[in-house]
Amino acid sequence: MVEYKKDEILSTLLKAVSDSTRRALLTQLCQQGPTRVTDLANVYDMSLNAISKHIKVLEKTGLVKRKTTGRTHWIEADLKQVAMVDEWFSELKSIWTLRLDKLDELMKTGDE
Repeated sequence: MVEYKKDEILSTLLKAVSDSTRRALLTQLCQQGPTRVTDLANVYDMSLNAISKHIKVLEKTGLVKRKTTGRTHWIEADLKQVAMVDEWFSELKSIWTLRLDKLDELMKTGDE
């Protein structure tokens, strides 16, 4: 059950960052820090409604947080969830490393 939940979260994260606009938003937020929603909409020449939809997808995955001060909404990157993606890629890398090591071993024994 825990593995299924982890896989579901990973899928949601990867879907969220599959969109180039959301990746650009996340990159900008990492580079510039907390940014007003209206400023993000201006940078991407998008309506406030369109940018809000992208932000909501990122919020749902936990990749960004929203803080409201009065009527101003500030969006900030929160990359804790990225560790899960990094862990998955590390697992893939270790599998390939084992396979390449085995191939190297087979090639060396074939030379003898």
